Amino acid sequence: MSDCGKKIRLSRVLGGGGHRALVVAFDHALVLGPIPGTEDSLAQMRRFAEAKVDALLLNLGLIRQFADARLPGYLPSVIARIDWTSVWSAVGDGECDLRSCLLARPEHALRHGADAVLTYMVVGTGDADFESKEIARTAEVARECEQIGIPLIVESLARGKNVATPGDPKWLHRHIRMAAELGADAIKTDYSGDPESMRAVVDGCPIPILVLGGSRQASDADALEVVRGAVDAGAAGVFFGRNVFQASNMQSFLQQARAVLDGVEVSQSRR
Repeated sequence: MSDCGKKIRLSRVLGGGGHRALVVAFDHALVLGPIPGTEDSLAQMRRFAEAKVDALLLNLGLIRQFADARLPGYLPSVIARIDWTSVWSAVGDGECDLRSCLLARPEHALRHGADAVLTYMVVGTGDADFESKEIARTAEVARECEQIGIPLIVESLARGKNVATPGDPKWLHRHIRMAAELGADAIKTDYSGDPESMRAVVDGCPIPILVLGGSRQASDADALEVVRGAVDAGAAGVFFGRNVFQASNMQSFLQQARAVLDGVEVSQSRR
């Protein structure tokens, strides 16, 4: 079976050799509701496109809205989130049962014009039944992606009662390798906290890693430090959401993040 379709589509998302991707995650409202920065979704997606980000992570409903917007000029690649999880509420209150489910199949994402699909895979919960289903679901989606030629990006995470620090390299090494073994084409995951340990994680993974931004950092400058750390670690790019659409100055932040990723950062960007 040829994998040329996967290679072409993944190249659209990540860019060519030497390029580091700037991906905006805009899928939060499905699990967190309309948090600040997500209310006027169409206007925000226009701003992301104007900033020429490499790709957007969207749920299928917003992909339709994005397509109907008839944006002029540059269009980012689209990554379709095709699942849902209760992990965020379960980790927050400690009482919610762990659940996850597919909301669409890779074929649906392909028909919506997506260049890749993305799903969660969570370990460290202490719930063997939940985690076995996570692994089986990841493998199932990977096989479907292989059949239709669309890349699978796995958001591999360590969360739950067994996890003191999600960015602990011990956990990162474990779950990103699990995702690669199951057939992922790229990884979205936590930053370890420093470039040195993250470099070991990146070097030990056979597929590209993109660093997620997570919760809003204390400042735009702090968020840019994560971008710098990802670059220094050799990551393929970043997946930022709240640190983009909740930034003090979103357009300025995106310009500075792009400069860091491209290795052309000027001294003003570091102030």
